[in-house]
Amino acid sequence: MEHTNAIKKQDGFRSQWGFIMSAVGSCVGMANVWRFPMLVSRYGGLTFLIPYFIFAFIISQSGMMEEFSLGRWSGAGPAGAFGKTMENGGRRRRIGELLGGIPILGALCLAIGYSVIMGWVFYYTKMAFTGELTAMGGNMDLIRRTFGAVAPEADSLIEAVRMTLATGGANNFWIIVGIAVSFVIMILGVSRGIEKSCKIMIPALYVLFIALAVVMVFTPGTGSGYRYIFSINPVGLLNPEVWIFAFGQCFFSLSVAGSGSIVYGSYLGKDVKIRQSAVTCAIFDTSAALLAMLIIIPAMATAGADLGDGGPGLMFIFVLPVFNTMGTAARLIVIFFYLAILFAGLSSVINLFETPINFLQEQLHMKRPVATILIHVIGAGAALMIQPWTSQWMDTVSIYVLPLGALTAGIMYFWVMRKDTALEAAQLGSDKPLMKWFYPFGRYIFVPLCALCFVLGIALGGIG
Repeated sequence: MEHTNAIKKQDGFRSQWGFIMSAVGSCVGMANVWRFPMLVSRYGGLTFLIPYFIFAFIISQSGMMEEFSLGRWSGAGPAGAFGKTMENGGRRRRIGELLGGIPILGALCLAIGYSVIMGWVFYYTKMAFTGELTAMGGNMDLIRRTFGAVAPEADSLIEAVRMTLATGGANNFWIIVGIAVSFVIMILGVSRGIEKSCKIMIPALYVLFIALAVVMVFTPGTGSGYRYIFSINPVGLLNPEVWIFAFGQCFFSLSVAGSGSIVYGSYLGKDVKIRQSAVTCAIFDTSAALLAMLIIIPAMATAGADLGDGGPGLMFIFVLPVFNTMGTAARLIVIFFYLAILFAGLSSVINLFETPINFLQEQLHMKRPVATILIHVIGAGAALMIQPWTSQWMDTVSIYVLPLGALTAGIMYFWVMRKDTALEAAQLGSDKPLMKWFYPFGRYIFVPLCALCFVLGIALGGIG
């Protein structure tokens, strides 16, 4: 514990706002842009949003609070936090430390997969600024020919994009660029690197998204998109599939995986209000997804396009012909769009890499520069190698590893840790009494939901 406390005293978040922006950055990712609008489109506007809002409340008031509290109480990442929790519950510390390896592995593997996609984002952002994307116009056939030229055997257009970039070496270079940017931020530490960068990137992301959403309001032909968003089908609310995928999207979007939120919590001061921070993070994350929805769905409506293809293809392929037909503002729209995605993705990547870096500092007593170099070298090498299997890699991590990390953290806090300790950890820093339903809510609703996420993910091939 002495070493862990030394790390915390050396570095940490300097303000609650800096912590919130960093935590929001860990939540707001590219899936807010490519998957949330698709699900809203697929399941019918408010018919999907109502279940989503319900789950956002449940998870923010249980899982997010639990992970922030667990990290701050222990002053450690998952391995140290789980170990201390086991001791608190009268069990062997070593077992907890070993179980902490689950979310640490999940964070590293997800960071590796994210790094491949970030290569695409950096490449597209470059092409947005140079005008290469706008030059394609609204010609879908040209886009297909451009990205399918060296990959005619690809099963889908997004697969052709991946294969084209990898075969041409473009994505190798941009993966390295993305990881290099992450390295520069993280080598500076928590307060000077992560906190300062997120205090710039996250507000900038919202400014860009708000500007794009306003542009859509004044774009002809978007009316049907807005009408669809604010429609509701009462019968659709009886469809279990709507609730399952609303839960899955919310679960992964709010970044409860027993990893990054615990690590960020370990850098918190005792004066930070946990519940207020969790609610604020959930509001910011949800608002980012809603802004993306208010950009994507109205834009696609102008061209009568189908969001059903979804996935990364929505972000990298199907919005291009739509944005490129929006007159003189097309190039600016494309630049704003990919720049916002760049900030969203980069803030998520640094959160994911921070978990294994924290582990090397805390458990193996490495200096931060050494740990940061080692993790980024491993990340770069693995990302370059897994490119042909990025989709399968990400599915495996999200289906099997992340829900287990969240479930383990939930069990540790709500079932292993002494109840009085858990309540004190969540109450610390706040003058208002902790809601009485927090503990039973987390124990009997959130933890079973984590188990359900794991089971349903396997049964349905992924729900988030």
